[in-house]
Amino acid sequence: MRVPTHNPPPGIIGHNRTMLMPGYCVFPPEGIMDSLLPNWPGVTVRFQTSRRMGAGFAQALLILPPGTGSAGAVDDGVQAFLYVQDGTLEVTVEGAAHPLGTGAYVYVPQGVPYSVRNAGQGEARAIWVRKPYQPASGVPAPNVILGHRDTALKEESGPRWRHCLIGLRDMPMDFEMNIMCYAPGAHFWCIETHVMEHGMVMLQGQALQLLGRDWHELWAGDFVWMGPYVPQQIYATGNEVCEYLLYKDVNRDVI
Repeated sequence: MRVPTHNPPPGIIGHNRTMLMPGYCVFPPEGIMDSLLPNWPGVTVRFQTSRRMGAGFAQALLILPPGTGSAGAVDDGVQAFLYVQDGTLEVTVEGAAHPLGTGAYVYVPQGVPYSVRNAGQGEARAIWVRKPYQPASGVPAPNVILGHRDTALKEESGPRWRHCLIGLRDMPMDFEMNIMCYAPGAHFWCIETHVMEHGMVMLQGQALQLLGRDWHELWAGDFVWMGPYVPQQIYATGNEVCEYLLYKDVNRDVI
C-alpha cells in the first residue's frame, strides 16, 4: 500500500481533482489503488479503466521491480499493447526476446502468447492496454508490431504534432495508439464530438481539458477516459510541451 507523500490542506480532507461521470473520468494517479494478479507475481497493477466503468477496453499501469514480470506466457484471449514509460522490459513473443527501453512499445495480436520481464537493474513502468479484437470481413488479422516513439511516423500541424505508434490508416487494426504533443498555449482547433472512445495518460506537462460542459486541469500522470460522443477539447498550459499517450478505437463500423 502506498503511503501518502503529502497531506490535504487543513479543513479540506476530500480535496481532489477526481471526476467520474457516465461518459468520462479524470483520475489523478494518487487515487488509483494497487492491485495484485496471480499471473504477475511481484508486479503492482494500477487499473485505470475497464469494462466495469463502461469502457470497451482495459488499461493499467504496470510497476515491475527488477526480475519481476509475467509468470510464463500471457494468453488471455485478447490483443495487447505495452508502452514502456520508464526502465527496461524484455518481451518475448513468437519465440524471440525483445529488449524494450523507455519509449519503446509492442503490439501483440489476439491469440498470440507473450511474456514480460523486467530485465533492468531498476524499477520499470509500462502502460498495458488490452481489448477483444473486432475482426472485419476480408481484412487479414494484424501482426506483431515493435517500435519506439522516436522512430514512429511523426505528423505535424504547427504547434501540435503526434507520434503515430500503431493503427493509423491500418485496416487490420481496430485501435490506434498515438502520443499527442502540444506546445505551451496550443489547443485543438474545435470541440470534438465523435464516435471514437479514448483513453489518455498524461506523460508530461499540464493542460486544461473540456469534457462535456466542464473544464478539468490535467497534470503528468493523470488518466482520462472519454466515451463516444463526449464533447472534448484540450488546451496546453504550463511551461513545457504537453504530451499524452492516447488510445482510440478506429476502422470498424458501429452497427
